[in-house]
Amino acid sequence: MSQSLLEMAKDLVLAQIEAHRLSPDEMHAALQHTYSSLLALQAQEESNGIVAVATPETPAAPVHWRKSITKHTVACLACGASFKQLSVRHLQVHGLDGKSYRVKYGIPRAQALSAKATTSRRKEVVQQSRPWVVYL
Repeated sequence: MSQSLLEMAKDLVLAQIEAHRLSPDEMHAALQHTYSSLLALQAQEESNGIVAVATPETPAAPVHWRKSITKHTVACLACGASFKQLSVRHLQVHGLDGKSYRVKYGIPRAQALSAKATTSRRKEVVQQSRPWVVYL
């Protein structure tokens, strides 16, 4: 192996950040998970595939809903996946709708289930169009 496992894990996590699939806030957890996965794969490879090695799971600490909504992503509190917006379609996978998701995780009713940048852009568009203003 020309690279160490830690270097490989670092490269994989950096590629995810550059592709905007991972926020820098999630980097530490992703690096630990990637490194442990590579370590498990290396152990399996060294045993010539005889022993199936389970990838160690890091226990997911409960995330406060405020931390799940960042500038560019919103993390689903049910599965941990990151999106620009939690869609109705995704919430249906968990058997939830917007209202029940908010109730389950203690999110205020008026809080948007989208990234901060997405929400602010939508507000700008509404302010520019202002359909409720009638020009005479």
